[in-house]
Amino acid sequence: MEVLKINSDDKEFPDGIPHTLTDLLEEIGIKQETVVAEIDGKIIDRKNFAKTQLASNQSIELVRFVGGG
Repeated sequence: MEVLKINSDDKEFPDGIPHTLTDLLEEIGIKQETVVAEIDGKIIDRKNFAKTQLASNQSIELVRFVGGG
């Protein structure tokens, strides 16, 4: 079983982890325009989400922006 730690919670992927950060965001229903992503302590530039390969046991932090007032 492959696992990613997303925002400090282990998420299991029985069929294999998504290939890229873009794939992961699509799978969990987050629009990439609304998120800042950090993988293993390194902030990933949004233009590189589709090129950023994922590997089991990586630690991913996702911070979402929400509008309000």
